Amino acid sequence: MAEEQKKTFQLQRVYLKDTSFECPGAPDIFLQEWKPKMNVQLNSAARRLGEGNEYEVEITVTVTAKSEDEQKTFYLVEVKQAGIFTIAGIEGEEREQLLGAYCPNLLFPYAREVVSDLVAKGSFPQMLLQPINFEALYLQQREQQQAGAATVQ
Repeated sequence: MAEEQKKTFQLQRVYLKDTSFECPGAPDIFLQEWKPKMNVQLNSAARRLGEGNEYEVEITVTVTAKSEDEQKTFYLVEVKQAGIFTIAGIEGEEREQLLGAYCPNLLFPYAREVVSDLVAKGSFPQMLLQPINFEALYLQQREQQQAGAATVQ
């Protein structure tokens, strides 16, 4: 009987993959009353690197602050935070859950810090993203995929 492969999960590296900050109405925007309408969008993706046990997980956070009437954009921030993870001996649903929920949860504080720093450097009031339950988002996405697969059959 073959020996079962040892389960391994390691964080190899966390890095800022891409970022942008736009303040299209500056400097006139600073003379307006600050009552923004905030929109936060979040996405995550995972991919295997080569033939080994390394995976890249990337989360993208996009924050848009617009005027109340949504006619003017105060700022737009986009951050792509990524990490390289080694996952060996973990297959199927367990691996998918690591890549879809656990890894994004590890990366989110880094992305949150970058968003906060960029907004502050743009001379705007502090922007703190609320904690996100990646486990719940992952389960919701799985349910939607299963419901979609059931309707196709």
